[in-house]
Amino acid sequence: MPARATDARRAAVLGKPIAHSLSPVLHRAAYDELGLTDWSYERFEVDEAGLPSFFEKLGPEWAGLSLTMPLKRAVIPLVDEISGTAASVDAVNTVVFAEDGRRIGDNTDIPGMVAALREHGIEQVGSAAILGAGATASSALAALARICTGEVVAYVRSEARAAEMRQWGERLDVEVRTADWADAEQALRAPLVIATTPAGTTDALAAAVPECPATLFDVLYEPWPTELAARWSMFGGAVVSGLDLLVHQAVLQVEQMTGRSPAPLDAMRRAGEKALAAR
Repeated sequence: MPARATDARRAAVLGKPIAHSLSPVLHRAAYDELGLTDWSYERFEVDEAGLPSFFEKLGPEWAGLSLTMPLKRAVIPLVDEISGTAASVDAVNTVVFAEDGRRIGDNTDIPGMVAALREHGIEQVGSAAILGAGATASSALAALARICTGEVVAYVRSEARAAEMRQWGERLDVEVRTADWADAEQALRAPLVIATTPAGTTDALAAAVPECPATLFDVLYEPWPTELAARWSMFGGAVVSGLDLLVHQAVLQVEQMTGRSPAPLDAMRRAGEKALAAR
Protein backbone atom coordinates (compact mmCIF):
# COMPACT_ATOMS: atom_id res chain seq x y z
CA MET A 1 0.00 0.00 0.00
CA PRO A 2 1.49 3.40 -0.89
CA ALA A 3 2.60 5.49 2.06
CA ARG A 4 0.55 8.54 3.02
CA ALA A 5 2.08 11.92 3.67
CA THR A 6 0.66 11.80 7.22
CA ASP A 7 2.38 8.49 8.09
CA ALA A 8 5.30 9.09 10.46
CA ARG A 9 7.83 6.50 9.31
CA ARG A 10 11.53 5.98 9.83
CA ALA A 11 14.34 4.73 7.60
CA ALA A 12 18.11 4.80 7.90
CA VAL A 13 21.44 3.70 6.49
CA LEU A 14 23.67 1.42 8.55
CA GLY A 15 27.35 0.64 8.20
CA LYS A 16 30.82 1.31 9.58
CA PRO A 17 32.19 3.84 8.81
CA ILE A 18 29.03 5.74 7.98
CA ALA A 19 29.67 9.47 8.50
CA HIS A 20 30.54 9.93 4.81
CA SER A 21 27.29 8.42 3.52
CA LEU A 22 25.23 10.53 1.10
CA SER A 23 22.17 8.32 1.55
CA PRO A 24 20.45 10.63 4.06
CA VAL A 25 20.84 13.55 1.64
CA LEU A 26 19.32 11.59 -1.24
CA HIS A 27 16.44 10.01 0.69
CA ARG A 28 15.48 13.21 2.49
CA ALA A 29 15.43 15.06 -0.83
CA ALA A 30 13.03 12.41 -2.13
CA TYR A 31 10.78 12.73 0.94
CA ASP A 32 10.64 16.51 0.50
CA GLU A 33 9.75 16.17 -3.16
CA LEU A 34 7.10 13.52 -2.46
CA GLY A 35 5.52 15.49 0.38
CA LEU A 36 6.36 12.86 2.99
CA THR A 37 6.79 15.48 5.69
CA ASP A 38 6.62 13.03 8.61
CA TRP A 39 9.24 10.65 7.23
CA SER A 40 12.79 10.67 8.58
CA TYR A 41 16.02 9.11 7.34
CA GLU A 42 19.07 8.85 9.59
CA ARG A 43 22.50 7.21 9.64
CA PHE A 44 23.75 4.82 12.31
CA GLU A 45 27.25 3.44 12.71
CA VAL A 46 26.69 -0.28 13.17
CA ASP A 47 29.15 -3.12 12.71
CA GLU A 48 28.48 -6.81 12.13
CA ALA A 49 28.48 -7.64 15.84
CA GLY A 50 25.96 -4.91 16.65
CA LEU A 51 23.55 -5.58 13.78
CA PRO A 52 21.36 -8.24 15.46
CA SER A 53 20.72 -6.06 18.53
CA PHE A 54 19.91 -3.09 16.30
CA PHE A 55 17.28 -5.17 14.51
CA GLU A 56 15.79 -6.32 17.80
CA LYS A 57 15.03 -2.73 18.78
CA LEU A 58 13.19 -1.76 15.59
CA GLY A 59 9.53 -0.86 16.06
CA PRO A 60 6.54 -0.78 13.69
CA GLU A 61 7.37 2.77 12.61
CA TRP A 62 10.31 1.51 10.58
CA ALA A 63 9.83 1.36 6.80
CA GLY A 64 13.25 0.23 5.66
CA LEU A 65 17.02 0.21 5.93
CA SER A 66 19.91 0.78 3.57
CA LEU A 67 22.99 -1.33 4.26
CA THR A 68 26.56 -0.54 3.33
CA MET A 69 29.84 -2.23 4.17
CA PRO A 70 30.41 -4.40 6.12
CA LEU A 71 26.77 -5.40 6.55
CA LYS A 72 25.58 -6.54 3.13
CA ARG A 73 26.16 -10.22 3.91
CA ALA A 74 25.82 -10.04 7.70
CA VAL A 75 22.18 -8.92 7.37
CA ILE A 76 21.05 -11.97 5.39
CA PRO A 77 20.33 -14.21 8.44
CA LEU A 78 18.24 -11.40 9.94
CA VAL A 79 15.69 -11.10 7.12
CA ASP A 80 12.74 -13.36 6.34
CA GLU A 81 13.34 -13.54 2.61
CA ILE A 82 15.67 -12.12 -0.02
CA SER A 83 15.11 -11.35 -3.67
CA GLY A 84 16.67 -13.36 -6.44
CA THR A 85 18.85 -10.37 -7.29
CA ALA A 86 20.28 -10.23 -3.76
CA ALA A 87 20.69 -14.00 -3.64
CA SER A 88 22.65 -13.97 -6.90
CA VAL A 89 25.55 -12.14 -5.22
CA ASP A 90 24.90 -12.99 -1.54
CA ALA A 91 24.55 -9.29 -0.78
CA VAL A 92 21.62 -7.26 0.59
CA ASN A 93 21.81 -3.47 0.54
CA THR A 94 18.09 -2.85 1.15
CA VAL A 95 15.66 -4.16 3.77
CA VAL A 96 11.99 -3.28 3.48
CA PHE A 97 9.59 -3.90 6.37
CA ALA A 98 6.31 -5.21 5.02
CA GLU A 99 2.96 -4.45 6.63
CA ASP A 100 2.70 -8.04 7.83
CA GLY A 101 6.00 -7.72 9.68
CA ARG A 102 8.21 -9.58 7.20
CA ARG A 103 11.71 -8.25 6.60
CA ILE A 104 12.50 -8.46 2.89
CA GLY A 105 16.07 -8.12 1.66
CA ASP A 106 16.95 -6.86 -1.81
CA ASN A 107 19.92 -5.57 -3.76
CA THR A 108 19.37 -2.31 -5.64
CA ASP A 109 23.05 -1.90 -6.57
CA ILE A 110 22.72 -4.29 -9.52
CA PRO A 111 19.65 -2.75 -11.20
CA GLY A 112 21.06 0.65 -10.17
CA MET A 113 24.17 -0.05 -12.25
CA VAL A 114 22.06 -1.11 -15.20
CA ALA A 115 19.89 2.00 -14.90
CA ALA A 116 22.91 4.31 -14.63
CA LEU A 117 24.39 2.80 -17.79
CA ARG A 118 21.06 3.01 -19.61
CA GLU A 119 20.79 6.69 -18.73
CA HIS A 120 24.09 7.17 -20.58
CA GLY A 121 22.85 5.25 -23.61
CA ILE A 122 24.42 1.88 -22.79
CA GLU A 123 21.74 -0.75 -23.35
CA GLN A 124 23.98 -3.62 -24.44
CA VAL A 125 27.68 -4.29 -24.99
CA GLY A 126 29.50 -7.10 -26.74
CA SER A 127 32.29 -7.30 -24.16
CA ALA A 128 33.50 -5.50 -21.04
CA ALA A 129 36.38 -5.20 -18.59
CA ILE A 130 36.28 -5.00 -14.80
CA LEU A 131 39.08 -3.44 -12.76
CA GLY A 132 39.13 -5.13 -9.35
CA ALA A 133 37.63 -8.20 -7.75
CA GLY A 134 35.91 -7.17 -4.52
CA ALA A 135 32.25 -7.14 -3.54
CA THR A 136 31.44 -4.32 -5.98
CA ALA A 137 33.01 -6.34 -8.78
CA SER A 138 30.58 -9.19 -8.18
CA SER A 139 27.68 -6.73 -8.42
CA ALA A 140 29.22 -5.39 -11.63
CA LEU A 141 29.32 -8.93 -13.01
CA ALA A 142 25.66 -9.39 -12.10
CA ALA A 143 24.81 -6.17 -13.92
CA LEU A 144 26.83 -7.27 -16.94
CA ALA A 145 24.90 -10.55 -16.94
CA ARG A 146 21.93 -8.43 -18.03
CA ILE A 147 23.59 -6.34 -20.73
CA CYS A 148 26.82 -8.01 -21.95
CA THR A 149 26.55 -10.57 -24.72
CA GLY A 150 30.18 -11.68 -24.74
CA GLU A 151 33.31 -11.99 -22.64
CA VAL A 152 34.12 -10.04 -19.48
CA VAL A 153 37.80 -9.71 -18.57
CA ALA A 154 38.54 -9.07 -14.89
CA TYR A 155 41.91 -7.57 -14.00
CA VAL A 156 42.99 -8.70 -10.54
CA ARG A 157 46.05 -8.76 -8.29
CA SER A 158 46.11 -12.40 -7.11
CA GLU A 159 45.18 -15.88 -8.25
CA ALA A 160 42.83 -16.18 -5.29
CA ARG A 161 40.89 -13.16 -6.50
CA ALA A 162 40.98 -14.48 -10.05
CA ALA A 163 39.47 -17.77 -8.89
CA GLU A 164 36.72 -15.88 -7.06
CA MET A 165 35.81 -13.89 -10.16
CA ARG A 166 35.70 -17.02 -12.30
CA GLN A 167 33.41 -18.64 -9.72
CA TRP A 168 31.13 -15.59 -9.78
CA GLY A 169 31.08 -15.81 -13.54
CA GLU A 170 29.94 -19.42 -13.43
CA ARG A 171 27.31 -18.62 -10.85
CA LEU A 172 25.97 -15.61 -12.77
CA ASP A 173 26.31 -17.28 -16.18
CA VAL A 174 28.79 -14.69 -17.42
CA GLU A 175 31.79 -15.62 -19.55
CA VAL A 176 34.67 -14.41 -17.37
CA ARG A 177 38.36 -14.41 -18.20
CA THR A 178 40.85 -13.14 -15.65
CA ALA A 179 44.07 -11.23 -16.30
CA ASP A 180 46.87 -9.90 -14.13
CA TRP A 181 46.62 -6.35 -12.81
CA ALA A 182 50.00 -5.63 -14.41
CA ASP A 183 48.20 -5.77 -17.77
CA ALA A 184 45.30 -3.53 -16.69
CA GLU A 185 46.12 -0.93 -19.35
CA GLN A 186 44.64 -3.36 -21.87
CA ALA A 187 41.27 -3.03 -20.14
CA LEU A 188 40.98 0.57 -21.27
CA ARG A 189 40.27 -0.47 -24.86
CA ALA A 190 37.13 -2.41 -23.95
CA PRO A 191 33.69 -1.10 -25.05
CA LEU A 192 32.81 -0.77 -21.37
CA VAL A 193 35.25 -0.51 -18.46
CA ILE A 194 33.92 -0.79 -14.90
CA ALA A 195 36.38 0.40 -12.24
CA THR A 196 35.48 -1.06 -8.84
CA THR A 197 38.70 -0.35 -6.95
CA PRO A 198 39.36 1.99 -3.97
CA ALA A 199 40.37 5.61 -4.44
CA GLY A 200 43.79 6.06 -6.01
CA THR A 201 44.11 2.52 -7.32
CA THR A 202 43.53 3.39 -10.98
CA ASP A 203 45.45 6.69 -10.99
CA ALA A 204 48.48 5.08 -12.63
CA LEU A 205 46.28 3.95 -15.55
CA ALA A 206 45.23 7.48 -16.51
CA ALA A 207 48.24 8.01 -18.76
CA ALA A 208 47.28 4.92 -20.78
CA VAL A 209 43.76 6.07 -21.78
CA PRO A 210 43.46 5.56 -25.56
CA GLU A 211 42.72 8.44 -27.91
CA CYS A 212 39.13 7.36 -28.57
CA PRO A 213 37.91 5.64 -25.38
CA ALA A 214 34.43 4.16 -25.19
CA THR A 215 32.64 4.14 -21.80
CA LEU A 216 34.08 4.18 -18.29
CA PHE A 217 31.91 3.39 -15.26
CA ASP A 218 33.92 4.46 -12.21
CA VAL A 219 32.03 3.52 -9.03
CA LEU A 220 33.77 6.20 -6.94
CA TYR A 221 32.13 9.55 -6.28
CA GLU A 222 34.50 11.10 -3.77
CA PRO A 223 37.02 12.35 -4.67
CA TRP A 224 35.62 13.15 -8.10
CA PRO A 225 36.65 13.08 -10.81
CA THR A 226 39.25 10.39 -10.36
CA GLU A 227 42.39 10.85 -12.42
CA LEU A 228 41.22 8.07 -14.72
CA ALA A 229 37.77 9.61 -15.18
CA ALA A 230 39.22 13.07 -15.82
CA ARG A 231 41.59 11.77 -18.47
CA TRP A 232 38.80 9.68 -20.00
CA SER A 233 36.58 12.74 -20.35
CA MET A 234 39.44 14.79 -21.77
CA PHE A 235 39.76 12.26 -24.60
CA GLY A 236 36.03 12.40 -25.31
CA GLY A 237 34.96 9.14 -23.69
CA ALA A 238 31.64 8.69 -21.88
CA VAL A 239 31.91 8.54 -18.09
CA VAL A 240 29.36 7.12 -15.66
CA SER A 241 30.14 8.10 -12.06
CA GLY A 242 29.65 6.58 -8.65
CA LEU A 243 27.11 9.31 -7.95
CA ASP A 244 25.07 8.06 -10.92
CA LEU A 245 25.08 4.61 -9.31
CA LEU A 246 24.33 5.93 -5.84
CA VAL A 247 21.36 7.96 -7.04
CA HIS A 248 19.85 5.19 -9.16
CA GLN A 249 20.12 2.56 -6.43
CA ALA A 250 18.65 5.05 -3.93
CA VAL A 251 15.73 5.75 -6.29
CA LEU A 252 14.84 2.06 -6.16
CA GLN A 253 15.16 2.03 -2.37
CA VAL A 254 12.85 5.02 -2.00
CA GLU A 255 10.25 3.42 -4.26
CA GLN A 256 10.33 0.16 -2.29
CA MET A 257 10.26 1.78 1.15
CA THR A 258 7.61 4.42 0.44
CA GLY A 259 5.46 2.69 -2.14
CA ARG A 260 5.70 5.84 -4.28
CA SER A 261 6.85 5.55 -7.88
CA PRO A 262 8.61 7.07 -9.67
CA ALA A 263 10.98 8.49 -7.08
CA PRO A 264 12.27 12.01 -7.91
CA LEU A 265 15.56 11.14 -9.62
CA ASP A 266 16.48 14.69 -10.63
CA ALA A 267 15.84 16.18 -7.19
CA MET A 268 17.89 13.42 -5.56
CA ARG A 269 20.77 13.93 -7.96
CA ARG A 270 20.77 17.70 -7.39
CA ALA A 271 20.86 17.16 -3.64
CA GLY A 272 23.78 14.74 -3.98
CA GLU A 273 25.74 17.12 -6.23
CA LYS A 274 25.15 20.00 -3.83
CA ALA A 275 26.31 17.96 -0.84
CA LEU A 276 29.47 16.83 -2.62
CA ALA A 277 30.24 20.38 -3.74
CA ALA A 278 29.88 21.57 -0.13
CA ARG A 279 32.50 19.04 0.97
